[in-house]
Amino acid sequence: MNLLQNKWNWLILAILPLTFTACKKDAATTPALNNKTTISVENVLNSSSLVESGTFQGTGTPPVILPGQSVSFRFSASIGQAVTFASMYGWSNDLFFAPANPGIALYDQNKKPIEGDVSSQIKLWDNGTRINQKPGSAVNHPGTAENNPVTEVNGTDAQGNTYLPASSLVKATLKYEGDSYFTLTLLNTSGGTTNETPLSPGVWAISYIAGGKLLNPAPIFTSGQPTANGLTQIAEAGNNAPLYTYIKSNTGIFTPLSPILVVVYNGIENPIYNLGEKDRNEGLKDLAQQGNAAILAATLKGKPGVKNVYILPAPGSNILLPVIGNQAGGSVSQELSVTKGDRIAIATMYGFSNDWFFASAGNGVDATQTADISSSIKLYDNGTAIDQFPGAGNSQFNLGGATASQSNPIAEVPNPNPFTTLPSINNIIKVKINVN
Repeated sequence: MNLLQNKWNWLILAILPLTFTACKKDAATTPALNNKTTISVENVLNSSSLVESGTFQGTGTPPVILPGQSVSFRFSASIGQAVTFASMYGWSNDLFFAPANPGIALYDQNKKPIEGDVSSQIKLWDNGTRINQKPGSAVNHPGTAENNPVTEVNGTDAQGNTYLPASSLVKATLKYEGDSYFTLTLLNTSGGTTNETPLSPGVWAISYIAGGKLLNPAPIFTSGQPTANGLTQIAEAGNNAPLYTYIKSNTGIFTPLSPILVVVYNGIENPIYNLGEKDRNEGLKDLAQQGNAAILAATLKGKPGVKNVYILPAPGSNILLPVIGNQAGGSVSQELSVTKGDRIAIATMYGFSNDWFFASAGNGVDATQTADISSSIKLYDNGTAIDQFPGAGNSQFNLGGATASQSNPIAEVPNPNPFTTLPSINNIIKVKINVN
């Protein structure tokens, strides 16, 4: 059973309040021309619900974490996001350690990073697929099968076996490294207790957050529901590969696009930006950092050679959402009046970034053609804000942060980049023009 089923409807509603500046469709006034064409822009990104995920394991053979040993993993996270994981209580039939959903909190009520001992957020869970024997090295694996939902073990299991609190067996420590990066260290402290056990290799994950809600608040399991997606292989045998295959398949890119800026011009170079130059302080920064195209549109209307400027918000939501489950991505279109020699350029914010924007490369495209012009779109870094992990940075505007300023030339975003690997541009944004 896929844990992501039936979650997308509320998610779509939750994302709508994202704080891109809403702008009404606008155009500079020019005399009507005979040639009509339509530009359409669509967010075609097949989105993922998890922004980051990974695995951890011990250094020995087999790679378990023995009493007294520890393991650490590093990740980036924004305000409201949480980190979750799962690791087998090795000397049991099907018990595992994990935080309660949605995971370990990373920021406090004052939006300050949390550091130190967070062991109290670790719980012990029964996978519900094997009858529990007395825990210890003599447990017979895999044991007798049963078919129960995942439940928390509080002191005793269904068979009456006793357990210390999970926080007495696993110590979890958070360290904040700055710039939204954390390290979580798990130390096996079960040695010498009545519940001594190795910990198995595990899986960890972080959900995207949009509109103040996590896209996937239960990536690994749901209490009271049957186990799924490879968790059984961890809980019964410490094999993290099947669960990670599932988690990895749901880890990737999620971003809305801000209202689309469209410019029709003639006899000049692309008026939006110039690669290699610094931001002109004409409003592109506002588009790249906050999705606000109004300032740039107003500036462009006063430039010689600019014939028309449009801002195209998606109906109902303003932003262009990506493909979410079976829900098509957001799209906009606009009829344009053009003549020979006219060119078109567009720009829109990569919503879950500090200052990345999609824009027409070079001098835009011929406005009088009928073509799919998606290949002419590139992703650029505006150079005015320090970059963070897209969708997991605490100073990204659409995650409620305030960007940290810098002053660098506009440059194409490399792919792969220091944070992630993006799909090809034409698998994120589709742009077409069609002569009517």
